[in-house]
Amino acid sequence: MTHKQRWAWVVGFAAAMAWVEAAVVVYLRTLIDRIEPYQFDPLPSSAGFAQIEMVREAATLLMLLAAGWLAGGTRRSRWAYALLAFGMWDVLYYACLRIMIGWPASLASWDILFLLPLPWWGPVLAPVAIACLMILGGTLVAWFDSPERPLSPSRLAWTLGLAGAALALYVFMADAIRAVPGGVPAVRAVLPASFNWRLFLPALALMATPVADVAWQLRQRGRIPSRVSRLKANP
Repeated sequence: MTHKQRWAWVVGFAAAMAWVEAAVVVYLRTLIDRIEPYQFDPLPSSAGFAQIEMVREAATLLMLLAAGWLAGGTRRSRWAYALLAFGMWDVLYYACLRIMIGWPASLASWDILFLLPLPWWGPVLAPVAIACLMILGGTLVAWFDSPERPLSPSRLAWTLGLAGAALALYVFMADAIRAVPGGVPAVRAVLPASFNWRLFLPALALMATPVADVAWQLRQRGRIPSRVSRLKANP
């Protein structure tokens, strides 16, 4: 298969998985009366849902990684396809929920994003923005990497990107982290009142560094023509 055909299959897998994931979440939220997730104690533990949900989240990540690993032909493209699968799944997951139950009402709607290792809270726009970076970066590497001409971000770009990811994780979990001294009941009672965009936007910019670095490498190779070159070619 060509790179674009592999890309299409990975996107198709992510879309199907997004629908299944959204359906499971709808069933779960209906059972525990949490269609709107912005509530205290977002996942009551009386029926063992918390443990089941955390294992399901880990299984989801493993499935997305496996899809990318099977699609790629090099170590770099495998990670790229995994990022593509994760990003597409995340965006389409919210789209599927919107179709099914009319939630999220907007990109500003709050969601509990993950439970591992602590609850992540944030408006839908935040994870969607990160997912879009994953889709773009994953697509560029998946399409243009080859054994003959390896394509990957520089070490500096990776370092900045990982620093941005760590900062974003802190923003998502900051309220839960502050509640840790109070034990599990305090963590479960967390309900953030505001999102720290002042920290998240720099984190997003740092996470964009590897994508920008890959795009720059491709432009230097002539795979992404500059605007000036396009104008010369098409006066």
